[in-house]
Amino acid sequence: MNKTVIFDFDGVLANSEIIALAELQTSLEEYGITVDWDTLVEKFLGASIKQITAFVENSTGKPVEPAFQKDWYARLFDRYARELQPMTGAADMLDSLDAAGIGYCIASGGSYKRLGVALDCIGFADRFRGRAFSAESVEHGKPAPDVFLYAAEQSGAQAGDCVVLEDSIAGVIAAGRAGMRCVGFVGGGHLEGVRPLHAERLQSAGADTVLTDLSGFRQAAFGAV
Repeated sequence: MNKTVIFDFDGVLANSEIIALAELQTSLEEYGITVDWDTLVEKFLGASIKQITAFVENSTGKPVEPAFQKDWYARLFDRYARELQPMTGAADMLDSLDAAGIGYCIASGGSYKRLGVALDCIGFADRFRGRAFSAESVEHGKPAPDVFLYAAEQSGAQAGDCVVLEDSIAGVIAAGRAGMRCVGFVGGGHLEGVRPLHAERLQSAGADTVLTDLSGFRQAAFGAV
């Protein structure tokens, strides 16, 4: 059995969603779309840029690319450079998986550009070189299983041997559709004040268990390995 962990990235390895969602909220407001924080988390956590721009275009009735992504990313990357940090415990968790001989990769709804900038900012680029995958490589983003199946294939792993760590409802559903076990995670800064509610949502979507910090992930995923 080739045990493999497939990580979502934003809000799991990087404490980035609190920045990304705040800037997305601002971008939506610039197009006359008001979305409260809880709805923002529920609707856009784990969404691909294609899904987000489709929502904006459906809401406004007009094409918004490339301006929407360009403006959102400009503000996003400026804040990443100044503020972005790895999730507390992420490096220790990855070291633990390395020590146990457990492979891992990333399957993100974010674009390769966003993923690459963020990995550089948190110092994880070398760890994930050649094993960080984006929904840009597949036809459908989460909650479709495509990006998880693609990441497993690229990693030489069978779906049934993979465990996913996810913070989004769409990601948990996608993992289930891919035939993969899923552990939920609600430790990101963007879930402050809604952790219990979001944990319930993740379990309802199919997460086996939900963690509030990364220190217990290996035990939750694989037991005493």
